[in-house]
Amino acid sequence: MFGSFTLPSLAMLAAATTLAGCAALVDPRADRREAEWVTAFPPVGQIVTVEGRRVHVLETGRARGTAPDLVLIHGANGNLRDFTFDLVARLEGEFRILAVDRPGLGWTDSWGEADSNPEEQARILRAALGQLGVDHPIVVGHSYGGAVAMGWALQAEDQTGALVLLAGATYPWESGLGLWYRINDTALGRPGRALASAFVPPSAVDTVLTSVFSPAPMPEGYAQHFGGVLSLRRSSQEANTRQVNALLDNLTRMQPRYAALTLPIEIVHGDADTIVGLEIHSRRMAADLPNAHLTVIEGAGHMPHHSHPDAVLAAIRRARDRRSGS
Repeated sequence: MFGSFTLPSLAMLAAATTLAGCAALVDPRADRREAEWVTAFPPVGQIVTVEGRRVHVLETGRARGTAPDLVLIHGANGNLRDFTFDLVARLEGEFRILAVDRPGLGWTDSWGEADSNPEEQARILRAALGQLGVDHPIVVGHSYGGAVAMGWALQAEDQTGALVLLAGATYPWESGLGLWYRINDTALGRPGRALASAFVPPSAVDTVLTSVFSPAPMPEGYAQHFGGVLSLRRSSQEANTRQVNALLDNLTRMQPRYAALTLPIEIVHGDADTIVGLEIHSRRMAADLPNAHLTVIEGAGHMPHHSHPDAVLAAIRRARDRRSGS
């Protein structure tokens, strides 16, 4: 589960022990690199203020009130640029689209320990989008964003039209997380994050992205568009690893409440996904919830909205047709 989201090398993690006391050497280099990254990949949407903190929202597509609202929530180590590479353009003519950066990632501020909970993230995003007049949206969640989408529905089912889960992380699992997440639960976490920010080359981010797309190829131009280096910022690493490390406990608490949900749920999952397992998550939800419809894509990995966009578009349109409360 989430094993491919590993940014630094094992050698670098080992070096963290030696360099833990060398912040005076590492931090200035990390500062310079992070400044370059935020300049290269600025916000593409608007900033909405919630409780004195920033939430980054891209609003595009149809005008408010002329089409269903569609909320797009990205996965671990990501940002809303994942959706603007291709999917948003395919949907703009049919929906009012609101893509968001999750708390602590992209250009949305962190709420600290509180946003380790996907339900707290959902509350924050609902508050931000409420300021923009979102009405009974179809909420799309990819990977970790699937947990946030479930949190959204658990909080406000009567104000939610439908859910679409793309390789969503929604159920408890038994296997452990990758080494990088385990390291961040130790005293080596902070110096390890600083070393990653200071020294990990952009090519390493591209290597991680390639593994996330596998077995499909990463689309040409995606790495340059996505801005994966934003996830190397120390604050983003801290937020992401904290959130992923807390996800199992949160899903264990959330999952028993799914049975009370009756809103339409569309699920798309590839049977070759090695990051969020089909059997652990989506098949269980389809078996548990009569309102959940599962589409399994043979041979697809963790990024179905890129590798099989037609299947994802079909699921979103089914959710629109099944949409409740509208």
